Amino acid sequence: MNSKFTMIVRVLLGLILVVSGLNKFIQFIPTPASTFIDSLGQLDYVFPVVGVFELIIGGMLLVKRWVPFALLLLVPISLNIVLFHIYLNFSNVGAAVLVALLNGILIYKHWRVYRPLFN
Repeated sequence: MNSKFTMIVRVLLGLILVVSGLNKFIQFIPTPASTFIDSLGQLDYVFPVVGVFELIIGGMLLVKRWVPFALLLLVPISLNIVLFHIYLNFSNVGAAVLVALLNGILIYKHWRVYRPLFN
């Protein structure tokens, strides 16, 4: 679990999440315009809540605290990101798949921690 590869994947995923979470508040990376995104933006709580979760999970990954827990929290978020891009914005699906793939790799690397959940 402490290999250089695992550390690189963890830090890369943490940085992606921190940047994405900050973007929910500061808007320094343009987001694709769509009716769905616009409707979510009209709800005052959706982007801030997702942004806070991304910042917390990314921070936990960067400081290497509660990594297995952070990875479990990230599963529904990364799944929804992938599904959104598959159905509504396929041109940008690569970044979504990257987040899900990095999350999957880290879950696989920490599988011994999750094994008791499935016994």
